[in-house]
Amino acid sequence: MSGSGASAEVRQFTVGEDDDGIRLDRWFKRNLPQIGFGMVSKWARTGQVRVDGKRAKPDDRLQAGQVLRVPPGGESSGGRKPKERRPLSEDEIASAHDMVITQTPSAIVLNKPPGLATQGGSKTTRHVDGLLDAFVEDEEAPRPRLVHRLDKDTSGVLLIAKTPGSAAHFSKRFSGRSARKVYWALVVGVPEVLEGTIDAPLAKQPGTGGEKMHVDEDNGASAKTKYRVVDKAGHKAAWVELEPLTGRTHQLRVHLAAIGHPIVGDGKYGGKDAFLTGSISRKMHLHARRLRIDAPKSDGGNKIDVTAPLPEHFAQSLEQLGFDESMSKAKPLNFDPPERTPAEKKKAARAHAKQYRKARKGERRARGPEAQGKLGKKSGGRPARKKSPAKGRRK
Repeated sequence: MSGSGASAEVRQFTVGEDDDGIRLDRWFKRNLPQIGFGMVSKWARTGQVRVDGKRAKPDDRLQAGQVLRVPPGGESSGGRKPKERRPLSEDEIASAHDMVITQTPSAIVLNKPPGLATQGGSKTTRHVDGLLDAFVEDEEAPRPRLVHRLDKDTSGVLLIAKTPGSAAHFSKRFSGRSARKVYWALVVGVPEVLEGTIDAPLAKQPGTGGEKMHVDEDNGASAKTKYRVVDKAGHKAAWVELEPLTGRTHQLRVHLAAIGHPIVGDGKYGGKDAFLTGSISRKMHLHARRLRIDAPKSDGGNKIDVTAPLPEHFAQSLEQLGFDESMSKAKPLNFDPPERTPAEKKKAARAHAKQYRKARKGERRARGPEAQGKLGKKSGGRPARKKSPAKGRRK
């Protein structure tokens, strides 16, 4: 959005690429939030708000490049007041810019350090959201916005939207699960099944005030995590690559604890068993390693694909356990599977149907409730051995 004039004068704004296709009333909510819907409707009825010189209605769609005429005033009509910006110290501004991995016209991608909260709370005064004013170049520019979260003790890739339009775009990609995320974790012990999917519904744990989640087969929301053991240090620990297929609170932490292999340093879900002896750091070892997401038109429609370097304690732990970071590239998660031919698709569909029939037959033959549960069931129709819940499924 580009504009001219003050609120006491007629103003003109050129619709930017970021707002292409948006409704007129939504444009006001994004760009002039202090002007309420009632005033926008009144201006439209009386012909005071115009697009390219023509009368416009609140539900009209705008196109990039169009010129929007906005009459003076309107700020006292029930609209939202712009958020006041807190002055930042030089150290805070430097800290914010030190986190930047890359920037595009629509986004700022940060490498959030462990121990820094994403948003504030009753006892949290230092957080990423509070540092975003460091990226505002002038008072007229929109304030960058959070579009997803990382736990306080989780490090790694955190995407910030630069404008309201790009925030809406990215939010849809995260909620629609088209954004692809890869996490690295060090876990205690080695999962018996080295690659698979943990399918364990999650719900808030009663009595914790919503601060803690747990596996709840009856009332939990669907939660699935794809995982692969990259390397292992004997039976002591394993380096695991994770891809959340859903986005539940604390999902990765609860799922790994549920299969008996809590994340190193995660005392909340692993208790005292989540800590390794020796010189391995007691900080949590969960890192948002990579993010790949479709960019809006303002970025040329390309994908944003970013990898975040490890924090110092995680890198040191990998080295002490004898792990080599390059091992992850030996078999990366398949972000873009190659397009299959119609014959290959038909063959895959037949194989899937056959596998499903065998699995159902195996379930009917299996004895006992544990063999029929979602967790610990292997594909291929063979009944699962009796073991602790949530051991994952083989691919």
